[in-house]
Amino acid sequence: MIEQLFKLKEHNTDIKTEVMAGITTFLTMAYIIFVNPGMLASTGMDQGAVFVATCLAAAVGCLIMGLYANYPIALAPGMGLNAFFSFTVVGQMGYSWQVALGAVFFSGLCFFLLSVFKIREWIINSIPLSLRGGIAAGIGLFLGFTALQNAGIIIDSPDTLVTLGDMSSWNALMTALGFIIIVALYFRNITGSVMIGILAITLISIITGHVELNGIISMPPSIAPTFMQLDLAGAMEVGLISIIFSFLFVDLFDTSGTLIAVAQKANLLDKDGQFPRLGQALMADSIASMAGAGLGTSTTTSYVESTAGIAAGGRTGLTAVVVALLFLACLFFSPLAGVVPAYATAPALIFVTVLMTHSLVQIHWDDITEAAPVVIAAISMPLSYSITTGIAFGFISYTLIKLLSGRYKDLNSALYVLSALFVVKLAIFN
Repeated sequence: MIEQLFKLKEHNTDIKTEVMAGITTFLTMAYIIFVNPGMLASTGMDQGAVFVATCLAAAVGCLIMGLYANYPIALAPGMGLNAFFSFTVVGQMGYSWQVALGAVFFSGLCFFLLSVFKIREWIINSIPLSLRGGIAAGIGLFLGFTALQNAGIIIDSPDTLVTLGDMSSWNALMTALGFIIIVALYFRNITGSVMIGILAITLISIITGHVELNGIISMPPSIAPTFMQLDLAGAMEVGLISIIFSFLFVDLFDTSGTLIAVAQKANLLDKDGQFPRLGQALMADSIASMAGAGLGTSTTTSYVESTAGIAAGGRTGLTAVVVALLFLACLFFSPLAGVVPAYATAPALIFVTVLMTHSLVQIHWDDITEAAPVVIAAISMPLSYSITTGIAFGFISYTLIKLLSGRYKDLNSALYVLSALFVVKLAIFN
């Protein structure tokens, strides 16, 4: 049955290899079960319920990807998207988390429709590679900035807006130590380096008495506080259209980038260089986002960490199914997840910043008309504390700079439309 379902022989793999690949992928991305609940809890959501929603959304996404698309790609609530949900939509803009969940649902629905009508390719191909890199880097910088704030390393200042906090504090010291551990382990190719770093700082905090551990294994918390609490009517407000678009936009590029990375790593492209079963893979991502919103978590998306499992030999959806089963097993470790302090997850966010800013190497820095909009998009996200604003500034500046430079041939209809929409958004709904 397994052979018939996943076509293992056709992909030159076996059950043992797929299982080991699934375990490898899981270890590289399991940090999300510690990071996501704490981040979304800042919006007023029940942390235990978000923990369950995170595990279930990841399991649902992985199962659909594995059983329907037969790809070794794992899904879970995405980094960057959860920060946008917590700190921008709820924290800065003042919407309730229920409305934010509604926006996540509609973004998933839009992604689903774009996949059905095959519009996704047109959008992706219309956005310049430089802007994609700038947006990815900006989201990374946004994550790093919020992590440094949470750790008390960066604090507010009436004179300079921000300044250095108390570096001798326990939070700051543990954040710095955690980051060093993660980077060193990653350099040594230790599987699960991010999760090990989080657990190491948590263990030190338990031993020193800074946090108290009340057990490791228990029955899962109730998901009732977040289950089906999304406010769809509230998310239909005109001012939220740009928010829905931002969720969609980031998820679109996250998923596309991951699929490309996975295809190249696993040699999954067909003889014509096309990605087979692309529609199924996109369907899995969009359905997982809608399901995650219903369960009570931010956008669920494909994880580039899936390439770790592919490097271990994963070639079929059985790898993703193994990841799903491991996320379900994590439901019984809620006491451990609940005790992880914010300064233990902050190093993981800073490390993700390092990975995401790597996209800047794709930029043609010798072409100022390409480089300038990228820098504007990247730095405006953390400084305005808004991913949406960074995306808007990036599109508007790119279009105007190209026009005034006489490089209008570099533009297309999608850039004109999106830039105009962002101008309206900033002028009316800012």
